[in-house]
Amino acid sequence: MTSRFAVCCAVLCFCFTAAVFAQDAVKADPAHYKVEMENAQVRILRVHYGPHEKSVMHSHPDSVAVFLSDGTIKFTFADGKTQDASGTKGQVLYTPAQVHNPENTGDAPFDIIVIELKGGAAK
Repeated sequence: MTSRFAVCCAVLCFCFTAAVFAQDAVKADPAHYKVEMENAQVRILRVHYGPHEKSVMHSHPDSVAVFLSDGTIKFTFADGKTQDASGTKGQVLYTPAQVHNPENTGDAPFDIIVIELKGGAAK
C-alpha cells in the first residue's frame, strides 16, 4: 500500500511539475514555431510541422488558431492524456490556455497560424 501511494505521489508531482515548467512554444521548439508579429495585445505565431513530426511539451495562453492546411494532430497533455484532433484549411477556432505536446499524425505537412492573446479589456 505504501509503495502504491509513493508511486501515485510521484506521478502527480511529475504532472504538476511539467505543467508549471512547460516552456513557451517558441523557446521550447523554435524548429516548428516562429514569431511573425507581437505587440501588447497579441503574439502571432506561424507553425509548421512536417509529416509525422512531433514537438516537445510547451504552453500557450488563450489563443485563436487559423488552419492554413488540412491536418490531423495528436495532443499529449501534461497529465499524460491524449486527444486526437483534425482541422481543415480555413477553419478558425479558439483554444483556452493549455500545456501540450502536439504531433502531426498525417502524411502531409501541417501549417497553422496561432494568435496568442495577452489579455486585457477592450477600451
